[in-house]
Amino acid sequence: MPNLKDIRIRINSVKTTRQVTSAMKMVSAAKFKKAQDDISHIRPYVERLAGIIFDLTQSLDDKVELEWSKEREPNKILLVVVSSNRGLCGAFNSNVIKEAERLLKTKFKYQFKQGNVDIMAIGKQAQKILNLHGYPVSKEFNELYNEMSYQKVKEISTEVMDAYKSEKYDRVILIYNEFKNAAVQELRADQFLPMQLPTGDDFGNNSVDYIVEPNKLEFIEKVIPEALQTMFYRVILESLASEHGSRMTSMHKATDNATEMLSDLQLSYNKARQGAITTEILEIVGGAEALKK
Repeated sequence: MPNLKDIRIRINSVKTTRQVTSAMKMVSAAKFKKAQDDISHIRPYVERLAGIIFDLTQSLDDKVELEWSKEREPNKILLVVVSSNRGLCGAFNSNVIKEAERLLKTKFKYQFKQGNVDIMAIGKQAQKILNLHGYPVSKEFNELYNEMSYQKVKEISTEVMDAYKSEKYDRVILIYNEFKNAAVQELRADQFLPMQLPTGDDFGNNSVDYIVEPNKLEFIEKVIPEALQTMFYRVILESLASEHGSRMTSMHKATDNATEMLSDLQLSYNKARQGAITTEILEIVGGAEALKK
């Protein structure tokens, strides 16, 4: 049985850990609320924007091919892996990294062997672990989370779009966690470019006939880049909300586990203390009996 000193040291250590996890849970809860509000605000906007694009593209001639939705042979690929800068958020980071590795080993195995796959990391965790596993990250934007803003995300998305437009890449894939609730995130690997235009399955057949000046094609070519930038921003917000929700849940579980461990340690301490007292009493009684004899 461990001695009293060892158990006291462990109790103090667990108490300190519980204070840390409890504080991290409260910080994540505050950040989570803001991130959740941001998601609830941007989702309707992006969905309505996609609806407008669908309505306008439905009225175009089928022979018209839009620049951002033009399919090319996927010879050069860009994977954008969205993770967090910090850990302690459950399986949040490991899921996106596993998905990136799965794509590199299966769907884009040939392109990767030819050296035609670049990896862009948004978040230190993705950069660190992918490099460690032998998948070199060509570009990173780890400082984005320090001062998150639409303008900074727009700069990144514009750089990605310019690379696609110049045919540096034929396909761009975004790997991220989509927010469902504080405890649930859905792993996504979505094709960002070429843009997959909305279909009737997404919005039904209740299209609206808009009056557009100067003409629909010119308007669509103007609005699609802005829609892509907004969609990219939504992906970052989805990942951010998922991160805070996952960390809040993980720290809540860690705090509960620490409390349970403290209870077990306190019981062990009381048993050890009682055993030590009993041993001392027996030694005193034994000594007294020996003196009598």
